[in-house]
Amino acid sequence: MVRKLAFGLLFSISVGVGASFAQQGLANNQADFGEFIDRKGTYTRTASGKPSENYWQNEADYQIEVTLNEDEHVLSGKVTIDYTNNSPEELEFVWLQLEQNRFTEDSRGALTTPIQGYRYNGDADGGFDISAVQAKVGSKGSVSSKYLINDTRMQVWFNEPIPAKGGKATISMNFSFKVPEKGMDRMGRLKVEDGWIYAFAQWYPKMSVFDDIEGWNVEPYLGAGEFYLEYGDFDYKVTVPYDHIVVGSGKLMNPKDVLSKELQDRYAKAQASDETVYLVSPEEIQNTELTRPKQEGMITWHFQIENSRDVAFATSKTFIWDAAKINLPSGKTILAQSVYPKESDGEGAWSRSTEYSKASIEHYSQMWFEFPYETATNVAADIGGMEYPGLNFCRYTSKGEGLWGVTDHEFGHNWFPMIVGNNERRYAWMDEGFNTFINHYSTLAFNDGEYSSNLNQTRRYNNYFLNDNREGIDTYPDVARTSNLGMVAYMKPGIGLIMLREYILGPERFDNAFRSYIKTWAYKHPQPSDFFNHIENVAGENLSWFWKGWFFGNGNIDLAINGVVPYAGNYVVVLANKGDIPMPVLLEIEFEDGSKERQMIPVEIWQRGDTWNHMIKTDKKVTSVTIDPDKILPDVNLGNDHWPQPIYDED
Repeated sequence: MVRKLAFGLLFSISVGVGASFAQQGLANNQADFGEFIDRKGTYTRTASGKPSENYWQNEADYQIEVTLNEDEHVLSGKVTIDYTNNSPEELEFVWLQLEQNRFTEDSRGALTTPIQGYRYNGDADGGFDISAVQAKVGSKGSVSSKYLINDTRMQVWFNEPIPAKGGKATISMNFSFKVPEKGMDRMGRLKVEDGWIYAFAQWYPKMSVFDDIEGWNVEPYLGAGEFYLEYGDFDYKVTVPYDHIVVGSGKLMNPKDVLSKELQDRYAKAQASDETVYLVSPEEIQNTELTRPKQEGMITWHFQIENSRDVAFATSKTFIWDAAKINLPSGKTILAQSVYPKESDGEGAWSRSTEYSKASIEHYSQMWFEFPYETATNVAADIGGMEYPGLNFCRYTSKGEGLWGVTDHEFGHNWFPMIVGNNERRYAWMDEGFNTFINHYSTLAFNDGEYSSNLNQTRRYNNYFLNDNREGIDTYPDVARTSNLGMVAYMKPGIGLIMLREYILGPERFDNAFRSYIKTWAYKHPQPSDFFNHIENVAGENLSWFWKGWFFGNGNIDLAINGVVPYAGNYVVVLANKGDIPMPVLLEIEFEDGSKERQMIPVEIWQRGDTWNHMIKTDKKVTSVTIDPDKILPDVNLGNDHWPQPIYDED
């Protein structure tokens, strides 16, 4: 038996030449195009996806001083928070987050971790020690020491309420904690040959968000769900052994106090150099006489950052340290820098980290919105990849394409959620997914395409889209199955924006809308409805069908060609939507003379039903028709998007 390949028409419709192609009286699909969540304007947020003139947001400014006891692996210090209540109501108390309390045996996060463990494992012998709590309203209010702690939340009461619309309060306390070695892949400490690397995040008591949507946002810190934070200014000081190097979010305020004269000169040279400059070379790691201003005791590093939602820092005596200049679109220059142990050194590894960091920040600043902070720092640690304002922790064993990918991804998070401050505890897709999307373009741009993007071929993820255990994008990160989180939070929303830019709206309309969204919601707290509304209003397109199907649904795309029929000197393409999500139909038509033509058929054809007859007006002979010729859509059935289809005859 021999199989012989032939080509012919697949007629799944009972029509012939000269037959009528009038649309049938089918039930319509208007429900797919209607509203699916309440996106009406409110007192504080407009229907066009902007903060209204009544929008308000509270502010938290921090002064922090801490000291590291390297022998005991304990960080201790004091935090003072100046809190401004811009809301329209008085506040009798405030809520804070104590995320180090996740590292106890009876924390909610520990008790909801699967027995077999997962990425967000953590030590269980830590947690905050809190003392000397003081809270007062205004400069003359009486001091309250009333508080309660429940898991990773802390409620602090005042003797009188904080006035609405600009009332101020001060909360201060002492705190300390044992630094976990395994810090849920977000912070912790790593032992290398020359000493310990400390990666400090979630390291101080911080304000919970009080907003116009939920009031107090008090979801506990469990694991997968990340952070939702108020904006403010930070002034923090870190005291460490003299032989340590400290890098942190923001600007180093006292380089003359913590760097030797030689390092000060190299620091200045790096700030003016497009090429990477060593501040501490691999051979100089232990040469403290050359690189440190003193040879004993402790030393204090001072940092500041403005309009930020968080700060993180790293400290170690094991660091190689290099840096280079970042050029921003405004003409301003800032510093890219990397710190890593000798175990991470190498031309194929962390010696390219600063090159990667510089390229990443420059690309996003040019493409979307200018980077606002004074430094962009990449830290080698025992952490897969985690982001904070102006500072990343990335795996110290990463190399080559892997190091580029994690560095670029974590720096991309400075746009989502550091600049655009969405609620990561609930809507991981608004930071992970948006970031995965912008990573696609930065990777394509880096070094003329040295590395490949995971989103180059969206159909590689079709196995997930066809899996019965798949979950929707709107699944909260702490609820999603661990095996699904990468798709739910990262890849599926990233693919959604790829489709929106490259297929549905086109780059110009999409870029106008996306840039406007970032600028409009910079340093504010957008909700999903704000994003949807803003993109629609700036791009000029009702996209309810897309948001509903892709972001708030679990269905799939399956566009099909049922047949191509000669008709009245032209051709009719019989199209079908066999999937769950309507989509515009981009056709590529090839003619007998080898020429090609593309036609985009709008999504509204599916409002009336699941089939549509499209006329190709031509005096040429049509030899093939293809849906989505560039394979932008993750269409789950590859066999029905091309005409003619192969027919197998058995002989």
